[in-house]
Parts: sequence; structure tokens; C-alpha cells
Amino acid sequence: MRLKKIITHTARIFLGLVFLVAGINGYFVIFGQEPFIANSPEAMKLFEFKYLLIVEKSLEIICSVLLLSNRFIPLSLTVLAPLITNIFLLHLFVDHSLLPLVTVLVIVYVYLLYQFRQNFKSIFEKKP
Repeated sequence: MRLKKIITHTARIFLGLVFLVAGINGYFVIFGQEPFIANSPEAMKLFEFKYLLIVEKSLEIICSVLLLSNRFIPLSLTVLAPLITNIFLLHLFVDHSLLPLVTVLVIVYVYLLYQFRQNFKSIFEKKP
């Protein structure tokens, strides 16, 4: 039982740090600065309008802070679901450069989703 808590804690911190760094890195792009981590040119082509990038990176930062502070984890996982799906599909079909990291990200996300599955059970209940 103790090992499960350690793994869950580590997974939550890892996911939080990845999205915090990615979110902050995205703001460098938004403000016209050179990002400290190279961005995928294919991914940047998808953000023709800066407001989309601002919304995505803001959500990443907010969710990462919630994950790192161990607050509202199910909400963070819910908000991150479409972002992680999009990131995974982009790297699977368009830009393979970060596919190993994204695959680890998906595995960690699914693990956390499984650990917090009790919070999502009511979504799948049939209501009268």
C-alpha cells in the first residue's frame, strides 16, 4: 500500500512538472522570445491564432500547479485529457521527435486516471 502511494505521488509530480515546464516554455513563444526547450515546428503551425496557444498554455500551467499542490486532481486530469490526447496524436502522426516522452506521459496519465477512478464513477452511472 505504501508503494502505491509513492508511485502515485511521483506520477502526479512528474505530470505536474512536465506541464509546468511546457506551459512556461509556451509563453516564451507567445511573447516572441526564444523558448528554452525546442518546440515542434509542426505543432506551432497548428497555432495560427495566438489566443489558442495562450488558452492551451494557461490551462497547462493551471493544471500543473493544481497537480503539484495536490489539489483538485480529478479536475486537472479531466482538463488535461483533451490536451494529452492532442499531444499524443500530433506526435504519433505528424512529428515523431518526442513520441517516447509523450508515450511515457500517456502511461503516467492513465495510471493517475486509474488511481482516481472513484472520482469518475458517477459519470458513467445511468441516471433515472
